[in-house]
Formats: sequence, structure tokens, C-alpha cells
Amino acid sequence: MDKPPPAQANEPQDPGGPDFPEVATVRRARWRLQLVWLVPLVAVLIGGWLAVKAVLEQGPTVTISFKTGDGLEAGKTRIKFKNVEIGTVRKVVLSNDHTRVIATAELTKNASDMLVDDSRFWVVQPRISGGTVSGLGTLLSGSFVSMDPGKSKVARHDFIGLETPPVIATGEPGSEFVLKGEDMGSLDVGSPVFFRRLQVGQVTSYALDQDGNGVTVHVFVNAPYDRYVTTGTRFWQASGIDVSLDAAGVRVNTQSLVSILIGGLAFQTPKETTSSEPAAARSEFVLYHDREEAMKHPDRIVVTYVFKFKESVRGLVVGAPVEFWGIPVGEVTAINTRFDRTTMGFTIPVEVQLFPERFTSRYASGEKGGRLTSEPHRLAQLLVERGLRAQLRTGSLLTGQRYIALDFFPNAPRASVDLTANPPELPTIPGGLQSLQDSVSSLVAKMNKVPFEGIGNRAQQTLADADRLVKTLDSDVAPEARATLAAARTAIDSANGALQPDSALTQNTVETMREMSRAAAALRTLADYLERHPEALLRGKTEVEK
Repeated sequence: MDKPPPAQANEPQDPGGPDFPEVATVRRARWRLQLVWLVPLVAVLIGGWLAVKAVLEQGPTVTISFKTGDGLEAGKTRIKFKNVEIGTVRKVVLSNDHTRVIATAELTKNASDMLVDDSRFWVVQPRISGGTVSGLGTLLSGSFVSMDPGKSKVARHDFIGLETPPVIATGEPGSEFVLKGEDMGSLDVGSPVFFRRLQVGQVTSYALDQDGNGVTVHVFVNAPYDRYVTTGTRFWQASGIDVSLDAAGVRVNTQSLVSILIGGLAFQTPKETTSSEPAAARSEFVLYHDREEAMKHPDRIVVTYVFKFKESVRGLVVGAPVEFWGIPVGEVTAINTRFDRTTMGFTIPVEVQLFPERFTSRYASGEKGGRLTSEPHRLAQLLVERGLRAQLRTGSLLTGQRYIALDFFPNAPRASVDLTANPPELPTIPGGLQSLQDSVSSLVAKMNKVPFEGIGNRAQQTLADADRLVKTLDSDVAPEARATLAAARTAIDSANGALQPDSALTQNTVETMREMSRAAAALRTLADYLERHPEALLRGKTEVEK
């Protein structure tokens, strides 16, 4: 319905019409905000602000690959650093080849700078490794993924999780060193490293060499003890108990009870080492089997010789010492057998390494001189001409171990060294047991030449003659001998009776002895008188003297 046009101000008024006031019209606004819409508008603004804030604060997303999904649960497993939550595992799926488990996690924004190339992730669970127990708190709180940020500058968002926790956290003060050995022994990740029986580090990892001929062990020595590892330091396995038997008795050596149970390493710098400069981080060292092997004086000159023995070498092993008057001057490196088609016999060639530097001269004043000669083969030739020979000897009656002794035998057959052979051969002489065996064999051979059968026949004939003699004595001589014995017994009885105290013979004998005593007294009186009056022999005794 159309509205009437407004009255004009200059139009005349109808005098006959009613007296109404004029009405002023106001134009209405096209849009008007209602109060009821204010609440949803505020809600939308708040929601938008929260969405923008969430986007701005959203952290990075990473993927971590594990061998198994043990301890991983989507939406529940947390990611922690220094026991502070920095993310959550959102999804756990299998890899495309079904060999690994891929965990997708969202981290907080402040963890973005920790995602570098050498960062490490692992699942924290209760573990017992290397004598240490870790992760016991997860028995109540559940497993979680721990993170160790690296030091690299290269960013990274996909990682391969560790199956075992790292022994040393990134940034730990100290130095890592690399050890090369033949085998692992009793070592494991977390095994302690000792210096003067004080634990100063531990084993961090190990791996088999690519050629399979040894192992590589990584150890970490805590600061400030890492400065005691110099370029001349020796490392050895200190696992278990080292028992040695020598002239001083039985010696038992071990680092600690922990090393007996879980193994361990030890290191020390020899006193004669001139270099005291600390070794650089990740320096390589040789891992020896024991302390005795590690602390051996290094020999710069090594000469190889061979000894040919024609006797049993039972008890001689590779590594056995070669001694000169009780001083080790070498060691056995190989033991073989050889058949000689000319003599149709066997020999046992034993290769040894001799260290000519150990043959040194020392003056009476104690001042150390140099080597006896700068030509090792010339020295060997000189000593052999003086009667030097190699001989097998027993080092221990308890274990039966044997060694090679170098000694002088002036009565040994003359010999020389063929310096053109490779390696040169040094002459040998049979050992003490072999010499005894040869002597016994020679004695047996001589005894075999003795005609024991003829001697036995003659002895048997002699025994037969003796038997006949005994029978003759028994049949002929024995009766007369018994009669003689009876007569002798009668005579003895008579003599016993005559010698009784109350017998007549005894009484007469006593009376006779008395008369002889009185006669002897009279003779003494006469002798005294004649001594005083020798003239009485001519004139006789006078009356007055009577």
C-alpha cells in the first residue's frame, strides 16, 4: 500500500477540517545489530584466536623408527627430555616392508632446535645392563620415549630409535677413545673402566670389525680423568680374576668385585714412556688381554729364527717364552711338523721371534751401554760358535708348560748358522728329559746284550748242586753232628756244676787263692829285708836280727 505524500509546508490548511498536529517522519536504518548476536560473535572471535594461537604454537612433527612397538601407544606415550614432557606419540604403524615400527610424534615448538642430525631417541623401560638398573620408575608411570639432543647444525625430522639407552649423554664432560682388540672377553655396554682401581669411565658401544678379525670398543673416560690417557697409555681387559703361579707363590689380581661379575677395562701409562701429552679424543689404542701383556716393553727390532727339535714338544704353545739364563728374550710364534724324504724322519720346526735389543751390555759401574752388535745375525753366529744351543725345558711341573731355553753347552757338537735361509736355523740340543730317556734307552740296549739266559742256566745248576749238598749234610753229617752236640751239652752241664759256689772245685780254688796271697805277702817281706840287708845273701840272717 502506497504511503501518501507528505504535506507541503506552504499548502493552505483546510479550515473545515479537524485540528491535528503535524507528524514528522524519520527514515529507519537499513541494518541494526541485535544484542542477542553479540555472544556468538565473541565466541567466534575467541575460537579464531585459539585456532591462530594453536597454529602459531604448533611444534614440529617427527617420525621415529623402532624395531618393535614395545612401550609405544598412540595418544598416550609421552616424549621427554630431562624428565620434562616435550611431545606425544600420535600414531604407531608398521613400515611398508613390515620390518619396523614407525612412530609419529608431535613435539612442542621450543623443541624445534633440538631436532638435529645426531639427536637420539629411545624407549625408557626397566633395564639391567652393565651392572646398572634403569627405568624402574616406568613400572608405575608407564614407558615413555626419551630424547638426547645432538650438537649438529643440520636439521632432521626422521630418526632411527635406539634399542638400548645411550650410556653417556651428549655434553657429558670427558673424552671418548677407540680400542682395537681380538675379542670382547666379558665386556658389555656399561662395563666400567678403571684407573688405579678407581672407576673413571665405562664402555659405550662395541662392534665386530668388517673383516671379522677383531672388535672395536668405544669407551668414555669422564673428566678430569681423561687427561691421564696419554699417547703412550696401555688398555687391557680387567675382567674376572687373574691368577698366576710363580716362584713367589700364587698371586691373585683383580680390579674390583664389579669387574669379576660384569667385566671391565683398565689403563695405565708405563713409567718408561717418555710422552706425557694427553691423547686427543677418539684416539685409537690396542686392547690387550691382560696387564702383563699390556705393560711389556715394546721391542723395536724383531728377528725371526727357527729351531728344529727331534723330540716331543708337548706342553710348548704359541706365546711360550724363549729365555736366556732366565731372562725372556723372545717368544714362540708357530709350531709345525716337517717330513724329511731324505732321512725318512720327522722334525718339529718351531718359529720364534727374538729381540736383539734385550742383549745389551752394562758396565760394572752400572752405566748402561749399547747393544752388543748392530747386526743381529752376526750376534747369533758368534754365540752359536761359543756353544749356544736351544733346549726344551719344563717351566712348571704343576701345569706341564714348557719353554725354550738358550744356554751354552761347550761339549756340544760344532754348528753354524745358515744366514741365507729364511728364516735362519739355530741349532738345538735334546732336553733334560730327552737326554735321560736316551740314557735309559742306551742302558736298556746294553742290558739286552747281557746273556741272562746262560747266567740263569748256570745259576740253576748251582742251585741244584747246593740242593744235593744240603741233602748230603742232612743224611750223613747231621747224625754225627747231633751226637757231638749232645756230648758238648754234657760237658757244659758238668762245667756249670763245677762252677757252682758250693762245689768242691770252687772251695779248693778259694783256699788256693788264699795260700797264694800269703805266699805273695811273705815274698814281699823277704824282698824288703834283702833290700835293707843285701849282705844277708852271703852271711845269712844274724841272731840279733831275728
